[in-house]
Amino acid sequence: MLTASPVKQAAQAAGLPVEQPETLRTPQGREPLDRWKPDVLVVVAYGLILPVEALTLPRFGCVNIHASLLPRWRGAAPIQRAILAGDEETGTTIMLMDAGLDTGPMLLQKRMRIEPTDTAGTLHDRLAAQGAEALLEALADLEAGTARTQPQPEEGVTYAAKLEKSEARIDWYARASEIERKVRAFNPWPIAETRLNGEQLRILAATAEMEESTRLAGQPPGTVLLISDRAFLVQCGMGRLAIHEVQRPGRRPVSARDFANSGAIRVGQKLGGSCAIRL
Repeated sequence: MLTASPVKQAAQAAGLPVEQPETLRTPQGREPLDRWKPDVLVVVAYGLILPVEALTLPRFGCVNIHASLLPRWRGAAPIQRAILAGDEETGTTIMLMDAGLDTGPMLLQKRMRIEPTDTAGTLHDRLAAQGAEALLEALADLEAGTARTQPQPEEGVTYAAKLEKSEARIDWYARASEIERKVRAFNPWPIAETRLNGEQLRILAATAEMEESTRLAGQPPGTVLLISDRAFLVQCGMGRLAIHEVQRPGRRPVSARDFANSGAIRVGQKLGGSCAIRL
């Protein structure tokens, strides 16, 4: 069953009109906007590029909240790509939209540290709160006539491609730190995964340990080395990954200890198997 978004629910609770045109590229789709004659349009996670007719309609323009420090990570998945890349900080950019993909002039930026324990979910929530505050500040500046725009730098442009479910498969030949970042970046979607006895095993929480310049001799990547109360340790191409929480198909998430106590995994077992992807 389809569920209304939180924005729609809040608007309806406040008695505000809600329009959901399939496109803004036709006069019919833009009719509500033409009728409202808005001072400004605020665009958040819309997913489509607005046509020029919509961009030029409000007298203050169209304002976008983007979850990165532009021009780094333009595009669909800036939060996840920042974690995957090992960025130490990110932030929020409030910008005026133009015809390009996240290329418009900036009104302001707010910086935020990416914590070593951040997942895409936790970082999203912190950036959402930061973005709301930054938006109110930018709108106040626009209304007061004190807003100052700044073009995005030409250097440092990167693109945050849309996430693909196929990216979630863990390659145990990678560094432990890279796999840890994948686990964090793909939580809550699409969730990093591997194979155990031919069955999908989702990895919800993990930390890199003992990352070394070379793989330990005699320990193939994906091998379970140790099982303890807090984690089970898996050999990677470089270093080891301590896995703390997992989920099997159709089951609830469980701690590594509960998973091991169920007898589902043992030392010496191999994760990934023939389904592992070596990049």
